[in-house]
Amino acid sequence: MDKRRFLKKGLLGLGTMAVMPAFISSCSKDEKENETEADPGTDSNSCLVSPVEMVGPFPIKTPAQLVQANIIGDRTGIPLLIKIIIQDQSNGCLPLSNVMVDIWQCDKDGNYSQYGGNQLQSANYTNQNFLRGRQTTNVNGEVSFLSIFPGWYPGRAPHLHVQVLTSAGSSLLVTQIAFPTSVYSAVYAANGYKGEPDRSNTQDSLFSDSLTQNMADTVTGNNIDGYTLSKVITVS
Repeated sequence: MDKRRFLKKGLLGLGTMAVMPAFISSCSKDEKENETEADPGTDSNSCLVSPVEMVGPFPIKTPAQLVQANIIGDRTGIPLLIKIIIQDQSNGCLPLSNVMVDIWQCDKDGNYSQYGGNQLQSANYTNQNFLRGRQTTNVNGEVSFLSIFPGWYPGRAPHLHVQVLTSAGSSLLVTQIAFPTSVYSAVYAANGYKGEPDRSNTQDSLFSDSLTQNMADTVTGNNIDGYTLSKVITVS
């Protein structure tokens, strides 16, 4: 699906803080004018295997039932287009096609679907499936998801969860993606978000030994038009 059709389909009726025409028209412009490098040491062309991270306490319970590119559900927030490329270290870091990519994240308030009503998360969303999805990589190793910029919850810096699986369902990698501080600070200053997280990227214990590799390769955009995140993930 081409980018315009993907965005048009995903943003109709979204009701977020950004409007569709501005988001679509700004994508190519923002990539050139407002590009934010993930980290001074990040090299998106490197062939290092991406960091292995914990699945976390809120993994997808039924990923096979959530094959969808638009993962927003009924959540609101600043639009985020997530573009991921999977590459294979064992094959010269060529793009890896026909593998499944699962993604999950919290909403702008720091809550996950499929869980809640307990000490770990007081808000009860056990019967909802927002901000979770699965896509299969194309011949270029690419998948895209239409989401919102995540919020944060105590003890963690802002992040996305990603799992890469073979077409047969065997896990190749579980990892997480971090956001540049300048980007999430701008987002969390917007209405509807709850301000700065209680853990920065460098204070986050999961990112402490692998932040450069966890960091998004680029995040472009702004609070009005929305953001586009790009990340190359390498499996062995």
